[in-house]
Amino acid sequence: MLRLYDTARGEVLDLDPRDARRLSMYVCGPTVYDLPHLGHGRYTLVWDVARRWFSFRGLEVRFVSNITDIDDNIINRALREGSSEAEVARRFEDEWWRAMTALGVARPDDTPHATQFVASMVDLIASFLRDDIAYTISDGVYFDTSRVSDYGLLAGQSLDSLRAGARVEASEEKRSPLDFALWKFAKAGEPSWPAPFGDGRPGWHTECVVMSLGLLGDDFDLHCGGLDLKFPHHENERAQAEAAHRAFARHWAHNGWVMVGDEKMSKSLGNFTSLTDLLAQTDARAYRLLVIRSHYRSPIEVTPATIADAERALVRLDAFARRFALPRLAGGDFVRQGDYHFSGRAAELVETVGALLDDDLNTPLAVAALFEAVSSANALFDQEEQEEASSLALAVAVLFGALGLDLVATVHDSDDEVRALVQARDAARGARRWGEADRLRDELVSRGWIVEDSADGTRVRRG
Repeated sequence: MLRLYDTARGEVLDLDPRDARRLSMYVCGPTVYDLPHLGHGRYTLVWDVARRWFSFRGLEVRFVSNITDIDDNIINRALREGSSEAEVARRFEDEWWRAMTALGVARPDDTPHATQFVASMVDLIASFLRDDIAYTISDGVYFDTSRVSDYGLLAGQSLDSLRAGARVEASEEKRSPLDFALWKFAKAGEPSWPAPFGDGRPGWHTECVVMSLGLLGDDFDLHCGGLDLKFPHHENERAQAEAAHRAFARHWAHNGWVMVGDEKMSKSLGNFTSLTDLLAQTDARAYRLLVIRSHYRSPIEVTPATIADAERALVRLDAFARRFALPRLAGGDFVRQGDYHFSGRAAELVETVGALLDDDLNTPLAVAALFEAVSSANALFDQEEQEEASSLALAVAVLFGALGLDLVATVHDSDDEVRALVQARDAARGARRWGEADRLRDELVSRGWIVEDSADGTRVRRG
């Protein structure tokens, strides 16, 4: 039985999909006004791993993740650059998909864009106005949070405590500081859409509730995202669905922060590192491995040291893949357990890792078990028990593939690439940057080269 921590209930619970063989899954996607940062990379990897694991276990997963292509940040960037909102959104959406492809994140089944669903948002807001669940003030239409009796459920706080800690917005016309904008009235020079209550554009919180219900239907199974979205964004989605008498997500799940020192990584704090920059400097698989070495609900810190450690682990995995000529399994169609039949130690490994991942995606212990299996398979091979060793090695590759991590057995280097790595290593050794020299040595080893130190510098040869 697959189990996940449910944010609304505060405990690990069985996933109880509305259809026993299918899982409907919605993940809040990016607002496309800047390059993706490492926090974006983490949440997409976490929910990509979850999607892949659910598929591995035999569920047919429908995965929806939106694109917010109209927003204050997009408008402000377009004004600064002298471009249009559509141009800004298109450019940074392209950057988003390039980064996701590099990370090996599978494309969603549906990628709804907010601007495609405005008519449905207008209908929802009009119904709230008719039922006095929303009200109009000078700058837009607002949702009256007092009309939802359990408002604050996902935040895990009472209304009084939420009010006490609420950020007071510029307008003092709101009935409560917790009330949020459903619709922002049109301003000169900004994009707008027609509506019976006044031309304008939708508020962020209205977008996802309309798109998720529109594509997945009432009572869909799983709503996911980063911990920063739990309140107010996801709570405000939930409140609108409840006010509209629509059964919303059956299960809520959130991943932890990426930390920089003692702060979460975010654009608003100005401390983010571009995911694009990271991917240009390292093997993208290292970030996936770093993410799955941590539990999805725990914070992680991404530093040169943690990435270098993940790269060293990849060197070991790739050497293992070469020894057993293992296939790359994470690309293309998802890996499915039913396509493989194991016995002996390999079957025991699948059972062990499966139990760990089924129980709230315990990837740290699962990864530890897989690395132990790498050692076991190598030892069996050394003892000339090749058949059992090869079966266990394939099980390792299958399970890593189910988590979206390819093991790379083949390397194709140009002479220029190898020469550049050798020269960089010699320069690092000359400058006494031993950590960098070791990293470059590991990189050469991962590509299948034997590295030797000599009086003339680094020498490499094929084994």
